[in-house]
Amino acid sequence: MNGRPLRFTPRRDAGLHAYERALEHAGFGRVAGVDEAGRGACAGPLVVAAVILPRGRRRMIEGLTDSKLLTPARREAIYEEVVQRAEAWSAIVIPCHDVDRIGVHRCNVTGMRRALAALEPRPSYVLSDGFAVPGLDVPSLAVIKGDQVAACMAAASVVAKVTRDRIMVDLHERYPAYGFNVHKGYATREHSAALAEFGPCPEHRFSFVNVGRALRGVAEEIEAELDVPGEEGARAQR
Repeated sequence: MNGRPLRFTPRRDAGLHAYERALEHAGFGRVAGVDEAGRGACAGPLVVAAVILPRGRRRMIEGLTDSKLLTPARREAIYEEVVQRAEAWSAIVIPCHDVDRIGVHRCNVTGMRRALAALEPRPSYVLSDGFAVPGLDVPSLAVIKGDQVAACMAAASVVAKVTRDRIMVDLHERYPAYGFNVHKGYATREHSAALAEFGPCPEHRFSFVNVGRALRGVAEEIEAELDVPGEEGARAQR
């Protein structure tokens, strides 16, 4: 169910809580924001989070904004405040092999549904960042750059980002050659160099073009090192 009960869209300069306040005035008491982290990474999981902030002044979290605009230390501090003060929150981790199997966008949509379904109490309205989430049993609205204009989506972006960053730091302990603790699986220059040198590890997304290219490069190097004879060479050795 998708709906838009608001007769207007709050202005972007109306403050981070304008959407929630307008929806509450329209009768929707619990507004959930949902967002993801890791969509564009070529390694590691996709993480989707959903958050319902408390109503009134209790939802005010100083410095809350899109997680990408925060320093790592500030994200961690805001994460702790969000999970302590939220009326409900959830984080869904979708492994890289699922991303390879069914694609990033389908994983994203499925993850958003799962994250919202995990909320208790249930939301009465959903704000999603960027695109609509079909198949919900409550009204919803997609908001472009929603994590910069709605508090619940900003909170969800922080929960998703911190959850994923922690996972990538743990993966660095298992695969130190790639620097996951620094670039968190995104295709930086350093990450690309490591891929070219070592090839992909099990936590890479093999459906991504750069990972597939690195895998082919490693296979070609192995073949060259083995010096496997072609058909003519094989006949000559007989």
